[in-house]
Amino acid sequence: MRQLIKNVHVLTIDDQMTEFPEGYVLIEEDTIQEIGAMDAKLPSADRVIDGKNGILIPGMINAHTHVGMIPFRSLGDDVPDRLRRFLFPLEQVMTKELAQASAEYAVAEMLLSGVTSFCDMYYFEDAIAESVEKMGARAILGETIIDMPTCDFATPEEALKWCETFIEKWQGHPLITPAIAPHATNTNTPEVLAQIVAIAQHYGSPITMHVAEMTYEMEEFAQRYQQTPIAFLNELGYFEQQFIIAHGIFTQASDFDLLQSKAQAVKVAHCIGANTKSAKGVAPVKDMLKNHWHVGLGTDGPSSGNTLDLFTQMRMFANFHKTHEHDRGLFPANEIVTLATKGGAQVLGLDHLVGSIEVGKKADLTLIETESVNMFPIFDAYSALVYSANASNVSDVWVNGCQLVKEKQLVAQQVSDLRQQLVENMTEFVKEAKRRSEEI
Repeated sequence: MRQLIKNVHVLTIDDQMTEFPEGYVLIEEDTIQEIGAMDAKLPSADRVIDGKNGILIPGMINAHTHVGMIPFRSLGDDVPDRLRRFLFPLEQVMTKELAQASAEYAVAEMLLSGVTSFCDMYYFEDAIAESVEKMGARAILGETIIDMPTCDFATPEEALKWCETFIEKWQGHPLITPAIAPHATNTNTPEVLAQIVAIAQHYGSPITMHVAEMTYEMEEFAQRYQQTPIAFLNELGYFEQQFIIAHGIFTQASDFDLLQSKAQAVKVAHCIGANTKSAKGVAPVKDMLKNHWHVGLGTDGPSSGNTLDLFTQMRMFANFHKTHEHDRGLFPANEIVTLATKGGAQVLGLDHLVGSIEVGKKADLTLIETESVNMFPIFDAYSALVYSANASNVSDVWVNGCQLVKEKQLVAQQVSDLRQQLVENMTEFVKEAKRRSEEI
């Protein structure tokens, strides 16, 4: 089928940052076939969508999240050491059914906010993959490996063995890429971390991990190994393959020097909302980009950042980094939109498929309407996206050429049904959450 999206301001985010202020995009099946200006003769199509002067961008990419954690949202947000007091204990009552229902709800939230691809780390990841497939999103999905009994495996060795089956099952899928997700540098033994590299190399699978996120992680590595977590992982071979660093808040100057020859292999999912909410700090993204590291934007889980949309992240990114560096001109809006699209694609290793609107790439597209009260006037489309727009302005979304959101509604599901399914699976979780809250 040929779909023509016309009367749109096309921000291609290609290498030349080409724009068509009055443009169109032609989709054929799952691929972008043609891009142009409205003053040209429009191509024929089976279906024509009038964009009503909206802004058409590549589908946004959430480079780090935990879609199974919707049940944790708004729980203990202001409690110190929330990870150990709430998250780890409550994950013991997580079930496959709850993780799956949470994933469907989370994907719905992302699609409705214009996110078409994401990278996930959680438990019961095979069930989550089935949910993502049902919802039609594009994703890298990694089973969490951690040195403690979890809701689905008693040991990290059991989880690693299962990972191979998971990778074999989903490899080659058009939308889902199986990965391995060690929880963090300090929550796995060096032996397990080395095994993960070997498995990833064997299958050519991505790895994603929380790195340089916690102060106690940095202290532990300084005392035990006299080096940074990034230096430690470099010795294990993590930067010889596709490896996605989540956070990297405490990246050191020595890390940039160490990885100078491997700069293009360093990929960072920057989660400004979650990092600042937890009072951890602001990652040195200015230096990361200066050193040619790839950086994308992530929300972290719905418990950590509370929202899964990237409009929130883009605005927080601008405000925090400009303030942190005392430079209003730092990171102009077009660079921030690039981080939310092509930057995320580069981090996830998907930039040959998505992240920009170019002929031959997959049709993952997000249309933002400009008729709402907050979207007028628009002197600069990029500035409107970063500083004016929010998730409610997303009108239509395509993934792989399939329209999943139409006029601000999911095409194939009802949010009310997904929420009811989630509620029905949260009974035991809610009981335990209330009990722990009363103890604080």
